[in-house]
Amino acid sequence: MNTLTNHALKEWNITIQALEQGETIMLLRKGGIREQNGKFKVDQNKILLYPTFEHQKPTLLKPKYSHLVQPVSSGWHPETVKISSFAEITHILSWNNSQDESLINELIKFHIWNETFVRDRIQFKPQQPLYILLLKTYKLSQVHEIPYHPSYGGCRSWIDLQQPISLDNKVPILTQEDYDQKVSKIHQILQPS
Repeated sequence: MNTLTNHALKEWNITIQALEQGETIMLLRKGGIREQNGKFKVDQNKILLYPTFEHQKPTLLKPKYSHLVQPVSSGWHPETVKISSFAEITHILSWNNSQDESLINELIKFHIWNETFVRDRIQFKPQQPLYILLLKTYKLSQVHEIPYHPSYGGCRSWIDLQQPISLDNKVPILTQEDYDQKVSKIHQILQPS
């Protein structure tokens, strides 16, 4: 049976690399400029990971990751895009400004961004919650190099690729046990008993 999808989530290339290496299972989102009503929402929970380069900033990453970013000019995009992974968004957690900020700072060990990035996310549209997405990531059986299409551009999270990509023979990055342990630790921080 050939399982296909064309639903994709746009994310920094460096973040996708960290997801593919099992170094994180977490994304932090508030919503892009072109999100519906300016608010973030999860359109699909099973998505291809579409790498972006334009807004990656070394100054917003932990030192381990900052040197890996090659800044590009505004509006730049590759002629072809490499799609190498798929993810299931298993949990959508939220944090709002009325909660203890120390809790969100305790999550720093679970993602690749630094305190400046987290503070910027919190302060951007402060009336809206910060969404914490937990992703179980899979490597695709092959890297798919697709041509860039203008419909992929812009500051938005969700896109539909022009052609579907096969999910057959995808391989999980983490075992279910390892993934569940990470999820449990994150839940313990955000929802202490």
